[in-house]
Amino acid sequence: MIQVRRSEERGHANHGWLDTYHTFSFADYYDPNFMGFRNLRVINEDRVAPGQGFGTHGHRDMEILTYVLEGSIAHKDSMGHQQVLGPNEIQRMSAGTGIRHSEFNPSDSERLHFFQIWIEPGTTGTKPSYEQIRFDPEEKKNKLKRLAGPGGENGAARINQDAQVFVAELAKDIEIPYSLGSHRSAWVHVVRGEVAVNGIALRTGDAAAISGEERLSLTGVNAESSEILLFDLG
Repeated sequence: MIQVRRSEERGHANHGWLDTYHTFSFADYYDPNFMGFRNLRVINEDRVAPGQGFGTHGHRDMEILTYVLEGSIAHKDSMGHQQVLGPNEIQRMSAGTGIRHSEFNPSDSERLHFFQIWIEPGTTGTKPSYEQIRFDPEEKKNKLKRLAGPGGENGAARINQDAQVFVAELAKDIEIPYSLGSHRSAWVHVVRGEVAVNGIALRTGDAAAISGEERLSLTGVNAESSEILLFDLG
């Protein structure tokens, strides 16, 4: 079964400095039908004005992934990390017993465009930790690049959950097959462009919740390359 979540159905708020879309219920946006999907709890697509950002705030017991499309994020946290995150990198924070951090757009002219993803942890009360990994953009061209998983090997971030997160950039008519394990589900989010998922056309911002399907076919449709995030969820 494939349930389509169209881009325009997402929650949306424009605060001037922040233009944000919520795939699932978040902050002032509430939809009882979209509280998350399996252990995937948040997919926020944020655009942040130059010199603006999120002041110091706290999290606990959540696996938090950040993926930048344009611009950069200046990150600072209570564990002592001060990093700048840009495209073709994955940042992972395991909030565990508690972490405080801030995120700002350090540019005085360039807009920041990024995704923040929350995955519920497999176990709570763990020690907070942080990881930031850069990868070659060729690793995601016409194939799935694993960004995060429970093992964390082969250049992927380690998360405290039975979930795999992939990114792929697909050229027109390129198909990527993907097999789902038994009793597993998938969420596919189109970051940009147009992609057919088992023949169903999805455009920028659209997503599909997939259950009971053994095989996925992910095919680029646009003349220009398209990009997707794929979540394989237990």
